[in-house]
Amino acid sequence: MNAHAPSPTRNRRRPARPKNTSRRHPGRRHRDWSGLSAADVLARHPPGSTPPEEVLEILLKLFNEQHTAMLKSVSHKTRHDRAVFLRRFLRDLQAKAGFPTMPDPRNIGGRHIQAMVSLWRQDRLAAATIQTYLSFLRGLAQWIGKPGLVRKPDAYGLDVTEYQRHEVAQRDRTWSGAGIDIEALIAQVCAYDRHVGAALRLIRAFGLRRKEAVMMRPHACVVPFSATRLPPERQKAESYLWVCQGSKGGRPRFVAIATAQQRQALAYAKSVAGAADAHLSNPSRDLKQNLNHFSYVMRRFGLSLKERGATGHGLRHEVFVEVWVNGTGTQPPVRGGTLPPKDVREAAQQDIAEMAGHARNRAAGAYIGSVRALRPTARATVDGPSRGQGTAGDEGAANPSAVRQP
Repeated sequence: MNAHAPSPTRNRRRPARPKNTSRRHPGRRHRDWSGLSAADVLARHPPGSTPPEEVLEILLKLFNEQHTAMLKSVSHKTRHDRAVFLRRFLRDLQAKAGFPTMPDPRNIGGRHIQAMVSLWRQDRLAAATIQTYLSFLRGLAQWIGKPGLVRKPDAYGLDVTEYQRHEVAQRDRTWSGAGIDIEALIAQVCAYDRHVGAALRLIRAFGLRRKEAVMMRPHACVVPFSATRLPPERQKAESYLWVCQGSKGGRPRFVAIATAQQRQALAYAKSVAGAADAHLSNPSRDLKQNLNHFSYVMRRFGLSLKERGATGHGLRHEVFVEVWVNGTGTQPPVRGGTLPPKDVREAAQQDIAEMAGHARNRAAGAYIGSVRALRPTARATVDGPSRGQGTAGDEGAANPSAVRQP
């Protein structure tokens, strides 16, 4: 793999991040804009004086790194997808929607959006796809000072049941929930391809994402607690795994190496990677090829919703369900568990969010389900009823079909 981030330092300083370059960060502000606000930059290019496509590129350089709702950056994938869509949207207004000229992005109005939504519906695009497009357009609307420009999807004739997305898990997506013998399957994958097998073992032990596991450098990314700069009261182990390359949005995190399973997974990963600064992936393939090969191996071993009722990502869900169970002593909402005391459940949600690499505790719901679905009167415990056998008020009991049975 070509990308090599600097190794964590051996002293007590925090591990250094990879240096930024204009090639890796195409959205970086232009040197001539130093000291200018976004409004000042755009004022240099009044509508009609600069080609619309050039104005769009200026907007992308100014704003595309930013999240539209929160004060944080977005992932490189989001930046890329949003830029590709907005460029195509601008071209299609003239090429497909019948407008005589390509409008300046700052002059885009409701009629332009309505015309394109009508085209997308004629082309039978999925409602969820159109919802994504509208989300990108909301970002553009904020950039140009028209935050209310893009209406809700139902205003364009879309069915809410088709495009609505859930921020919490609606069913148990874990491997064990699908009746998979986790250790046996990982052993089979290790025998078939040790690089993919080692990545799975890291996912199983640390809850990593696929890309994080594939890009992991198991020798270089193990650091002492002192290198994390976490407050002393948050120390859970002597050593931590530095998760940086491949992380969502490029946000690094440290995961405590506290269990025998984690230490064994790292030992195996180190034996597979070999060299001290080597990645876990197969060195004969580039990153894209390694990611595609990982997905191929998952399909080869039947890890799909259609065949086994679980995907490779379900192994990450497995880890965070276990964190919840160990922290609260009860099953998660997707398994119809009891309602733990507030301080207990909030601590478990925080542990899940931190380990998973999310900024907000409520993100834990994507793995364990909605805590609001739990009832204090539920009787399911860690050793209690299986999924779908909770009380009538539990999510699993009220909607048994929402949870795949083993």
